Amino acid sequence: MRTGKGVEWAVHTLLNLGWLGGGEPVATAELAAGHDLSPSYLNKQLQQLVKAGLLESVPGARGGFRLARPLEAVSMLDVVLAIEGDEPLFRCAEIRRCGTIAERLPDSSFARPCTVNSAMHRAEAAWRKALAEQSLADVQAEAEAHAPTLASHVRRGLGRD
Repeated sequence: MRTGKGVEWAVHTLLNLGWLGGGEPVATAELAAGHDLSPSYLNKQLQQLVKAGLLESVPGARGGFRLARPLEAVSMLDVVLAIEGDEPLFRCAEIRRCGTIAERLPDSSFARPCTVNSAMHRAEAAWRKALAEQSLADVQAEAEAHAPTLASHVRRGLGRD
């Protein structure tokens, strides 16, 4: 399964906002500078997170983005769906019904769903389930276990300490 870089950017941004705490909005430029990202591209991801109800957008000179809900209430799947959408990853074109192989098979060979399609859907369901079972708070805790001072570095990197 492959996701675009927007998912990575979105997850890190949500985690960084969680480490900042306090609920004060943070400008796109500040969030982008924290990881040397394109502010315009990051802003597109942030707008998708707002649309999905994961972030709030605060207008004005002191505006920016803040978490719309606690990280415990946001799953990795929520972020993937916000950025990538809910379209299935695999689309069966039913090639089993085409060409010289299909011409030699009786119609009864196609009475059941395509097994390749079924296998891919099972794999996607397992992937989605695994993402749904991981909250961003879980990811945050794992990151802190590996780097206990990460939160303070994020706050300093975003000019909040």
